[in-house]
Amino acid sequence: MTDFSGQNTGDELDRDALARWLEGRLDGVDAVEVRDFSPPSSGYSAETTVFEADVTRGGATATEKFVVRRETPEPPVYPAQSDLDVEIEIQYRVMDAVAEHSDVPIAPLHGYESDPGLLGAPFFVMGHVAGQVPIESPPYTAEGFFFDATPEQRRALVLDGVRTMADIHKIDWRAAGLDWLAPAGSEPSTLRQVDLWEQHGRESLGDRVHPLFDEGMAWLRANMPTEPEVCLNWGDPRPGNVIWRDFGAVCVTDFEAASIAPAEVDLGWWLMFDHWSHETMGIDRLPGEPTRDEQRAHYEECLGRSVGDTTFYEVFAAVRYTAIVVRVMNRLVERGIMPADQTVWLENPATDCLEMLLPR
Repeated sequence: MTDFSGQNTGDELDRDALARWLEGRLDGVDAVEVRDFSPPSSGYSAETTVFEADVTRGGATATEKFVVRRETPEPPVYPAQSDLDVEIEIQYRVMDAVAEHSDVPIAPLHGYESDPGLLGAPFFVMGHVAGQVPIESPPYTAEGFFFDATPEQRRALVLDGVRTMADIHKIDWRAAGLDWLAPAGSEPSTLRQVDLWEQHGRESLGDRVHPLFDEGMAWLRANMPTEPEVCLNWGDPRPGNVIWRDFGAVCVTDFEAASIAPAEVDLGWWLMFDHWSHETMGIDRLPGEPTRDEQRAHYEECLGRSVGDTTFYEVFAAVRYTAIVVRVMNRLVERGIMPADQTVWLENPATDCLEMLLPR
């Protein structure tokens, strides 16, 4: 998803406080000295900073690389799936459960801190994972390592991403302690997700009218599918939320939109983003890239069941993307980055994608 936010450079973070915090959470550490901060290349739902630290163990000092993700003060980008409203805590808890209960590659987690007094907001720290991340501006299908790859490498990357998504969906979410994502009194389902996202979108719009969002929601309400079984949803599955090495997934990121819902909700987002990265942007599919039909068939093979027609879930994904852009534009206006009279919230690549996907 396009990075609209501007990035935190880490200059305002308290290096000494962060070093003391890390000392208590790294195994066998005698001392930690936080050194250089640098911003990452993407991300907008939290302030993310990469930093280096000199870590001393047993008298020997080595430089190690970390990532700190810190909560932003603005309203969350995604609707609340549970009683938790701190996106950083949601992401950390889901990542911890995924790491503990599956072989899905997750960055080493070093702890979550709820006390805003240390770094100005709740945060967590994880180890830095080296690799390549597909770019989004311009799309990875037009420039970058994916574009420069061989057809075989492109195919391997996309299919490994699909397999990794299926592996997340096969996690026993109850055994993983993720019941809090399906709070008492609610029934995890497609309908619940549609309800949550409609409310979230309308709260973001305020008194503005978004005809395409309205049309998309009306179509969803009129075409609700039979409810499949539910599972842990990644929330934002796409190649740009995976760190790749040798065209294989080595780290899955960005779980703050996680939910308990049918696997088809995630699959719809993956396929919608494939559409966005090709047809919506006017970019031809590169040699070696599997078609969406091929990706869907590979997903079914990996998951072990049929998903059938995914049109509903792809449209739902585009409606959600449309709502997210409205919320992000609100945030940029509040930050003074965009003018108050901007109309990007109404006309943007997400709405172009919805326009193309919505059956009429």
